[in-house]
Amino acid sequence: MQFTIDKISAAHSKVKTGADFPKYIQELIELGVISYDTFVSDGHAIYSGKDQFKISSAPKYAVLEVAAKTETEEFITNLKMHQQGQTDYLRFCADAANNGVEKWTVDLNAMTCTYYSKEGNTMLVEKIPAV
Repeated sequence: MQFTIDKISAAHSKVKTGADFPKYIQELIELGVISYDTFVSDGHAIYSGKDQFKISSAPKYAVLEVAAKTETEEFITNLKMHQQGQTDYLRFCADAANNGVEKWTVDLNAMTCTYYSKEGNTMLVEKIPAV
């Protein structure tokens, strides 16, 4: 059986801050998710599983304009604040948009999260911590 958006949403509902992210990742692995792309403009995500299975979520919030100019250092500062539980998800996404982040890709095999600009340039690659 393939994973569903409902099962992913149930796992995501337990995430209150960036500090909860590693546990969420572990739940996604258990569901069979291999990777996913989250788009900062509206929060929708495309989840990938085995045998080229893909499923897309609905937009999560009103459209944010992603800045054309990337501010990688400012983004890293905002990301660290979020990971320490100082900002909620919507604030993190707004900060990411303001810093020029178009999307991030989570690779659950490599246990990395890669942030990309509108041009598709890598802004940051992070190792996902173990639970």
